[in-house]
Parts: sequence; C-alpha cells; structure tokens
Amino acid sequence: MQAMRDLYSIGEMVIDFIPGSEPASYIRKAGGAPANVAIAVSKNGLSASMCCKVGDDDFGRFLMDTLAEYNVAAACPRLCAEAITTMAFVTLAEDGERKFTFARKPCADMLLSEADVREADIEDAVIIHAGSCSLSAQPEAAATVRALRLGHEKGKLVSFDVNYRNLMWNDDVDACAAAVMDILKYVDLLKISEEEVGMMGGEAAIPALMQAQGIALVVQTLGSRGARAYFNGASFDVPGRKARAVDATGAGDAFWGAFLSKLRLSGVEKAADLTEDIIRDALDYGNVSGCICVQNKGAIASIPTRAQIEAYIESEK
Repeated sequence: MQAMRDLYSIGEMVIDFIPGSEPASYIRKAGGAPANVAIAVSKNGLSASMCCKVGDDDFGRFLMDTLAEYNVAAACPRLCAEAITTMAFVTLAEDGERKFTFARKPCADMLLSEADVREADIEDAVIIHAGSCSLSAQPEAAATVRALRLGHEKGKLVSFDVNYRNLMWNDDVDACAAAVMDILKYVDLLKISEEEVGMMGGEAAIPALMQAQGIALVVQTLGSRGARAYFNGASFDVPGRKARAVDATGAGDAFWGAFLSKLRLSGVEKAADLTEDIIRDALDYGNVSGCICVQNKGAIASIPTRAQIEAYIESEK
C-alpha cells in the first residue's frame, strides 16, 4: 500500500532566493532548499508535504501560495505576525559568480517547535527530507532533529542535504559540521557539494564516515562534471549533461528533487532497496533536471516536470 505522502520536507528557516541572469536582474523563487525539493518532487508527479513557519509578510504569503500552486501540502501552515521571513538576495555577475546579500531577523515564533512535527505526518511519508539550512543553530534545530529521528525510528528513507553553510552559519564551519555530524546517525541519503566535502573530512574520509554513521549513500555533486556516488564501500561517477552545472542556484534543489523522485519511481522505500543501477539512473535523471533548470535561469518555474526530463533524455539518444 502506498503511503499518503512520498516526501515530507522540513524547513526550519525559509529563504527567499532572488537569482538573476545579469547583475541587478532578479527572478523571484519560492526559496529554501526544502521547499524547492518538495516542489521538484511534486512536478515529477509524486506527493509532497512541507513543514514550515513563515512570516506574515508578502514573501511568506507568496511562499504558501507557491506551495499550493505546485500541490505541496502545508503540513504545518503558520504565518507569524511578528516574524519577518528570512531573505537571501542573490545576484549573478557577468563572469557567473554569485554574490549573496543575507538579511535575517531572528524571531522565536518563526522557528519550528518539536510539537510542529507531527508523528502522523512522518508515518504517512516514505522519504523524510531536510537540509543544513533547516538545522539553523542549536538548540533551535529541535524540530528538524525530531523529524529525522522519528523517520529513522519508523524505518523511513531519511534524506539530508548539506548546503549554504556560509549563509546560515556565518562561515562557522565547525559549528555547522558539529550540528550535521550530530544527526548523521539518522540519515540514509546524504547530498554534499564540492564546497562542503571538506567539512565532512574530505573525500577520503567519506567511506569511514558512512560506515560509522550507518549512511547508505552519499552523493557528491561535481558541477558540470556530474555527480559521484559512494555506495557499498566503493564510489562511481555519473557524467553531467552538456557541461551544465547541476549545483548552481536552484539547480541543486532541482537535481536532488528529481533524484529522490526517480528513487521512488523505481520502487525504493528503504535503504535496503538501493542498487547501483537504480542509483546511476537516479543520478542521471537528477543531472538532466539540474541542466534544464540552469538553462532556464534557475527560477522556480524552470524546475522541470517528469515529462520534460524524460523528453530531454529521449532527445539525446
């Protein structure tokens, strides 16, 4: 019997990404990796829900409307009158470099509480997903930790994305690494990028880390070179598509959302279901999704649907 939700995504702090293809050219996105991953899963024809709190401001309402537009159920809809939704403004220079301007107003009522993570929502999902943005700083990460722990205890597939340490942690790599390491015992699927791999101890340390923490799969995104998977004590690479980066603003979320979707479409419900062939197919599927997202400037509407991804793959045969 299929669960009510394929994906349950947790967003501790919501971020408004406004990337542009040129300096001072902005495109509004729903923002925040957990929200974007949930939308990507939904656009692949699967069910997704999002646990989050947002400020009762223009962007907070925009986010809730966007989630509804893409059929992502709000598991914990909460507009906080006294809170201001966190924002990150992103501009792209002519050479492709990204520049972040980060604005944040910490508000206690903005943070998820442990009570916001309902056990029934965890029970009704196959995959529990969160990112290091949603960890925020201890002890404010209680809700995310609770969701991941409950998912692990209930035998769900637990996904975690190490991302944006420079924003959420003010470049305090040690604090971010400590928080991440503390929850890895609950994680089955871990996504990292080249920028964050050093925080995990470097590529050479990954197999030992996986064994110690019981992680089934680590996926390292490699920009235009594709992705690398660490699985069953070995590693293998899946090439990128047409030299398009899969970890540019927004494309990393499209990549991971499509990857998780492909796992579910292949019948994966627990870590024991993973095989190298399934992982390779899912990574290639994710690479295509990231490629399309980059080509379309990374706005939320550019996260491709399942049909667009499959049409792209067919066109390259």
